[in-house]
Amino acid sequence: QVQLVESGGGLVQAGGSLRLSCVVSGRTFSTYAIDWFRQAPGKEREFVAAIGRGGGSKYYAESAKGRFTISGDNAKNTVYLEMSSLKPEDTAVYYCAASRAGPIAQIAAMDYWGKGTLVTVSS
Repeated sequence: QVQLVESGGGLVQAGGSLRLSCVVSGRTFSTYAIDWFRQAPGKEREFVAAIGRGGGSKYYAESAKGRFTISGDNAKNTVYLEMSSLKPEDTAVYYCAASRAGPIAQIAAMDYWGKGTLVTVSS
């Protein structure tokens, strides 16, 4: 069993920055790829970024490229999502998820999910 706990969400003005954290426990950090997804009110959950097992390859949605950075700290079993130049349309609940299949941008491929952290970007 894998547990994921997100933190770091909050209220920020447009143009600001936030760093989200996802602490992974229950299995070795190198066993799973970790993805970040988000779900805005009234919209479907969408892929944001992913990092391969143990902090390898990194992938980003087009909306995140150039503004968001995903990284991992093996010693802390934590994956981070650094978000900058935030826009009101980035407002959403952000979820991290673990996948044995690798850093795949597919909701159905995720084996475990966290409960999410809310990010609100004001204009």
